[in-house]
Amino acid sequence: MISKGLLPALLISVVLSFSSCTRDAYYQNNKAHQKKVAEATQVLLETPKTKLESPNDTLVINDQWIGTTNFSIRKPNFVVIHHTAQESLDQTIRTFTVTRTSVSSHYVISRDGTVVQMLNDYLRSWHAGRGSWGNDTDLNSSSIGIELDNNGSEYFTDKQIESLIQVLKVLKEKYNIPTANFIGHADLAPGRKVDPSEYFPWKKLADAGFGYWYDEKILQPDYEGKVPVNFNPIDALRIIGYNISDPAAAIQSFKLHFTKREINNPELTDLDKMILYDLYLKYR
Repeated sequence: MISKGLLPALLISVVLSFSSCTRDAYYQNNKAHQKKVAEATQVLLETPKTKLESPNDTLVINDQWIGTTNFSIRKPNFVVIHHTAQESLDQTIRTFTVTRTSVSSHYVISRDGTVVQMLNDYLRSWHAGRGSWGNDTDLNSSSIGIELDNNGSEYFTDKQIESLIQVLKVLKEKYNIPTANFIGHADLAPGRKVDPSEYFPWKKLADAGFGYWYDEKILQPDYEGKVPVNFNPIDALRIIGYNISDPAAAIQSFKLHFTKREINNPELTDLDKMILYDLYLKYR
């Protein structure tokens, strides 16, 4: 039996314990993160061995080591936007903090606009996977990954997009990221990825300075512009940045980003070609 005098103290203890557990839910994960950062830092601090110091190590290639102060750390040059394809922020964080998944992202933005940072911008996140954009074949090494809490079959919330734009403003200014280098996962991985889905408001981002958009007068019935006879749309996709080894897949990714019409049609309509030509003039 618990005495009446002990009951209030016991309740306070339980509440404090619960509060502590809630506050430190990711304590062990953050501790493991710090350990891994320390291990990566140690690699940078190591002085490379010379052949004289390690005569039997075939991986040692230098005869002499002379340090220079003319260097810097990784500088992000792209931002890749994803949707999580999951049902909640907590589910995504769980996915990104379990070792066996081998996936991560620098930022996750919830439906209510909450921004969760999971990696220092200078660290290499595992978010892009196999793919390319222009001549860059390792986007994990050159980009910041941003995941939006969205299952892929729904519109993105206003608060979420507002938070995203604020994050992009900081990243663009901080790292001098070119306007053209704000892309989607589907852009760099045609045929393999479709995020951030056809529901993503790319025009709103372009209006804010993140990525290009076409002149919407093209959509007017009385538009009289024409595509040059010698215009090659597949070459134009390549110049924008798409991998055209599978033209149909590149066209699908282009439509997901820019036209949002007849996405599964592997052919470009006349309207698609006019839009592509207008974009080609901006990206080239």
